[in-house]
Amino acid sequence: MKKTVLKRTLSVIAAAAMLGTYTAAGSPAKAQAAPDSNHDDWLHVNENAEIVDMYGNPVWMTGCNWFGYNVTTQCFDGVWSRNMHEMLNEMADHGFNLMRVPMSTQILLQWKNHDPDPYMVKINEWKNPELTVEGVEGGKPKYSFDIWNQAVEWCKENGIKIMIDIHCATTASNGHQYPLWYDSNYSYDDWLEALEWVATYYKDDDTIIAIDLKNEPHGKNDGQGMAKWDDSKDDNNWKYAAERGGAAVMKGNPNLLVMVEGNEVYPKFEEGEDWDSQAVDYARYPWSPFYGAWWGGNFRGARDYPVNLGEHQSQLVYSPHDYGPLVWEQEWFKKDFTRQTLLDDYWYDSWAYLIEEKKSPLLMGEWGGFIDKEKDPTGDNTKWMTILRDYMIEKRIHHTFWCFNENSGDTGGLLTNDFQDWDVDKYELVKPALWQDENGKFISLDHQVKLGQGGNGISLSDYYSGGSLAPTPTSPAPTAAPTEPEVKPAETTATPETTAAEPTNSTNAATPPPSEAVKTPGDVNLDGKINVSDCVALLQYVANSNKYPLEPQGKINGDVDGESGLTGNDALYIQKMDAGLIK
Repeated sequence: MKKTVLKRTLSVIAAAAMLGTYTAAGSPAKAQAAPDSNHDDWLHVNENAEIVDMYGNPVWMTGCNWFGYNVTTQCFDGVWSRNMHEMLNEMADHGFNLMRVPMSTQILLQWKNHDPDPYMVKINEWKNPELTVEGVEGGKPKYSFDIWNQAVEWCKENGIKIMIDIHCATTASNGHQYPLWYDSNYSYDDWLEALEWVATYYKDDDTIIAIDLKNEPHGKNDGQGMAKWDDSKDDNNWKYAAERGGAAVMKGNPNLLVMVEGNEVYPKFEEGEDWDSQAVDYARYPWSPFYGAWWGGNFRGARDYPVNLGEHQSQLVYSPHDYGPLVWEQEWFKKDFTRQTLLDDYWYDSWAYLIEEKKSPLLMGEWGGFIDKEKDPTGDNTKWMTILRDYMIEKRIHHTFWCFNENSGDTGGLLTNDFQDWDVDKYELVKPALWQDENGKFISLDHQVKLGQGGNGISLSDYYSGGSLAPTPTSPAPTAAPTEPEVKPAETTATPETTAAEPTNSTNAATPPPSEAVKTPGDVNLDGKINVSDCVALLQYVANSNKYPLEPQGKINGDVDGESGLTGNDALYIQKMDAGLIK
């Protein structure tokens, strides 16, 4: 059997496994077609805390934010100046495979109810004739939802995936400053309704691949509203709200990734503090009763009270935000900071432990800032951004850079000059953290569509071609200088050799565990045979271990590729065993 035929066969099996078209015994169940181009790019989380595609291949989501729908523009900012289609083409050609789009509960419910636009749709009708009712230059702007769906279509043709971010309840330029997911205009239930509706509406279009439940829950115990994180069912408990919001999304589309951000503060329980402690203890100032963080960046609560999505746990991704000293000079910046001091003083206990301890994948939903000499004369902001970038590359942290817009007051963006030009220096700093192959080609999250129109992008299937379903992803190594665009493989550090202990005749000597003694490589479903049923059982487990559990012995039998953990590559080896290509 040729390798290409084997790969194609296993791909079909994997698709069938995801759709449940085989029974545990291996006989065909009710026939279903393999996923089409609107359903073949859904992602999920495996047992190794990696985000993977339907075949178990690890992916790297490396994107940017483009705001406008959360404010009163009723469209992306900048479309008042340029052609939106051209801007999306440029985003893809520059290597961004994911776009995080801030929106409001208000605009989603407006679209759901077909209400008229409450604000003027701010586009340049002369530069965007495709977005006018008449389809001509200078025509009347279309309804904002129609313009949005045109953007979704253009993202699809460019291989860009979309994450919708509920940035605020009420549409407003300062809406994100309100700490909770509801306000005086839109209730808790309105938020849940909006989440379920948007998930349902796009359930047959895998261009929309994730939903960020709420941007930057925050607040302190100062009477202004506070998002807490505990095991209560209080209205302001973000952990409980995230579970309810996640359930609403899963009801609409169980294939979406659910992004859950952190909150701002967490009590120092070990010192007798709790959620009722005052935000500031003036008697002991500047000591604080709480561990602080950037808005949405505190996941200390997730260690004690992790978010539980039940049978959909494989769709959960935690999503912190991190910024530099030009946004606010936090305590951890008031020294000659390094990666290690940032980890020790803030990152590790706030969010990095989740990836370091393989509890969850991370998507850094916002990071970015000014790097020019005028605004960053000390270079500290650039230093922080470079350290974080290199850490994300090393740890395979997914991310969406803040932001594409030039009109973010405290960070700037990738575009300048009224959205006309790219900030070359800033882009060159970000570029090494964009998913690329060894030839510098940008990798799409779409199996069939290459990223961009400029010829410098490839599809996910292009990347994972050559007979292996789960090769080690190739990505740029951290670079010392932000202006260095060259892609280089990461160097490895040699591990010191160890000397094995001499065997002893002691009766206390360790013996192999029983499971190892009876291991039958390839027999995943423990039926005494090695065939396609084992591949299906393994791939179902990789896709959703909660829904398709394996016996402990089955997991041991299935780990046959020489690498720790079960992946699609193990299924490939088992298929080769069944074909007689591997003994």
